[in-house]
Amino acid sequence: MELSERCIQTLEKEGFINVYETQDAPEAIYEEHTHKDKVTIFVTEGSFEITVSGHVTNLVAGERFNILPNVPYSAVVGKKGCQLVIGEMADGDF
Repeated sequence: MELSERCIQTLEKEGFINVYETQDAPEAIYEEHTHKDKVTIFVTEGSFEITVSGHVTNLVAGERFNILPNVPYSAVVGKKGCQLVIGEMADGDF
């Protein structure tokens, strides 16, 4: 089974109501923002850098990051872009 499929199945089993796959262009920037409920990001290709409270976490394929409700964060996509599996506890929250 492909990594993306495993990630999707994991998030669905955990009760995320909206689970989907998306791709981002190289070096795309997500300005600081929050979500109203828990959001989880699985990186399935490329890399993704997340900054929360000044702490930077670099994620690569196979790694997961949980974003808690109302916690401000920003992100930058790696130089080769990335593919992500997103899980939202609130529909349309990402």
